[in-house]
Amino acid sequence: MDIELMYQENILDHYKNPRNLGKIENATVHHHEKNPLCGDELDMFLVIDKNSKITEVKINPKGCAISVASASMLSEELKGKGIDDVEKMTKENILKTLGIPISPVRLKCALLSLDTLKNSALIYGRYVKK
Repeated sequence: MDIELMYQENILDHYKNPRNLGKIENATVHHHEKNPLCGDELDMFLVIDKNSKITEVKINPKGCAISVASASMLSEELKGKGIDDVEKMTKENILKTLGIPISPVRLKCALLSLDTLKNSALIYGRYVKK
């Protein structure tokens, strides 16, 4: 099977069946981001423990297949990661996870989840003494 086709099928699976869908009522951080270019939106809920580790993640994505799949895939990777790990994540991490070429027009869609996560980490950092 062609590796790109395999990645495309994985993206469609995450789009049709996003992982970690929902919300967390008492989340440590809840953050909402919107891509003004296309209208994609993402709500991300994180529970972060006293050691700054993510113990629970929920997402509510609305948008195209790339945006939803990216959020779903990222949400699977976050449990157990520390805020320091989140701060080191780059667009290359997201693009590697997606595994297919992303056009410049769709790059904002692919990176909405990373932007939401990074801004969640910033919000967390502002309110927690280290």
